[in-house]
Amino acid sequence: MRKIKNLLRLSESGYADLKRGVVACLLCKLCQLLPFGVILQVITLLLEPLLSGGTLNTARLWLWLAVGTAAAALYIAACKNEYHKTYTAAYSEAEKIRVEVAERLRRLPLSFFNKKDLSELTANIMGDCTAIEHTMSHVVPGLIADVVTAAAVCAALAFYNWRMAIALFAALPLSLCFVILPRGVMNKFGERLVRAKLEVAEQTQEYLEGIKVVKAFGLAGAKSKSLKNAMRRMMRESMITEAFCGVLITLAMMVLQAGIGLVTLTGVTLLTNGSLAPVPMLTFLVIGARIYAPLIVIFTLLPELFFMLVSTKRMQALRREQPMDGDENAELTNFTVELKNVSFAYNKKDVVKNVSLTLPQNSVTALVGASGSGKTTVSRLIARFWDPRGGEILIGGRNIREIDPERLMRYMSFVFQDVVLFDDTVMNNIRIGKRDATDEEVYAAARAARCDAFIKAMPSGYETIIGENGATLSGGERQRLSIARALLKDAPIVLLDEATASLDPENETQIQAAISELVKGRTVVVIAHRLRTVMGADKIAVLEDGALAEVGDGEELIRKNGVFARLCRVRQESLGWDAGRAAR
Repeated sequence: MRKIKNLLRLSESGYADLKRGVVACLLCKLCQLLPFGVILQVITLLLEPLLSGGTLNTARLWLWLAVGTAAAALYIAACKNEYHKTYTAAYSEAEKIRVEVAERLRRLPLSFFNKKDLSELTANIMGDCTAIEHTMSHVVPGLIADVVTAAAVCAALAFYNWRMAIALFAALPLSLCFVILPRGVMNKFGERLVRAKLEVAEQTQEYLEGIKVVKAFGLAGAKSKSLKNAMRRMMRESMITEAFCGVLITLAMMVLQAGIGLVTLTGVTLLTNGSLAPVPMLTFLVIGARIYAPLIVIFTLLPELFFMLVSTKRMQALRREQPMDGDENAELTNFTVELKNVSFAYNKKDVVKNVSLTLPQNSVTALVGASGSGKTTVSRLIARFWDPRGGEILIGGRNIREIDPERLMRYMSFVFQDVVLFDDTVMNNIRIGKRDATDEEVYAAARAARCDAFIKAMPSGYETIIGENGATLSGGERQRLSIARALLKDAPIVLLDEATASLDPENETQIQAAISELVKGRTVVVIAHRLRTVMGADKIAVLEDGALAEVGDGEELIRKNGVFARLCRVRQESLGWDAGRAAR
């Protein structure tokens, strides 16, 4: 049982519930045998007058009828107890496992998500947890209870008549071979089926997320074809797996039920030799017809258990991933950020190379450079979304590797270029910045971010549901809500990644005023392609191909006529681009 606990990664309470479920299921199986014992007694009672020439004992017959009624009532009570101890407990444990997986995912570095598909992680939380839930409720308790019940009945029958008991179970070892020996092949089929299901999930997600592109470029046939092919592969793998397992189970059942023929043959032989009375022979025939039912259930549950082990491999791999850790009680009083010889790589490709840079407290530092130069990566390293491959990052003189990521997040606010909103009210989306904020604090942050006017124009104002990822909002409105979040959080370090990228010129001035309020008295990191927006920064760090090319204020870098000056010239030339002339 302890091995099953480790295999399913159950909590101590879940393991205790599983043991209680096994006991409850075993009691239910044993209670299920009671009516058959009563039936045997009734049959014996009815046959006695025929064999001995006596009269029927009606009093005993009514007594056994009462016992049978009580046994039926006890069986119903045992079934009710089994449901509560297995299904209810399994659902509760599955909930705990899902929450645990979600919490673990939350604490993993973003490098983990770069190598994992979203559909696979969804399968971890939903599909794999469902497999564990099904195993706890349907497979393990029933499997163990059936094995114990069959062993107990076999032992009891052996004491009753060992030769008939051997005949009854002689075919069992051979029938088990049909289920256990091909386990390796079953695992291969199971792994192929899991991969096929994952491919369907990936294709479905890709198709739905890219539906706008599909419609815009007329890709409906091409993109849906790949989805259809994935579904056909899953159907084919499902049919092959089911057919293979079905054939094996059918063969095992046929071999097992040959035991009835052996019991009959053995019983007739012993009966003719005078070694067995008619009633014991009848007893074995009745029990033999019933005892094979739990054994057949075992044969059907074993392949399910094998397939479940395939699913739990991914869960076990996920749990082996090391989450980021650190001091959960770290206190920072100085917010100067220092990068010392920091390097980082995506999939072995260096994107930040030996960068050393100081971002003083209460100052604005701009990170500029061409696309792919490493600006956003540097900001993510400061936030400890990843840990650098080399070097160290200090805040107030303390290495951020020593600080718990969630604790570190308390000191930082973010305004990303790609805003993530939730299918909730405007009020709750802003309140993410500070969960215990009052309504008045939310309203103040929205006004400072220039959100108040368009929010009040919505059907339900601040209680309007904005759809998945803010589907009902424009890009500029979504970004202003992100700024409102950051204003509400009021953190000492602010990271701005293209905060005005989605804003029209009419609103850009207002938003820049809101950002000016946000950055006052804070350590600010700004990433912007509009170089005129960073000219007033206290320090500009220019990155080129992942390395730090030059550092200084705007005027100083222009005079140097280096990388920053070149970027400014390219930007100025792009402003003179004319759409009509380009089209001609």
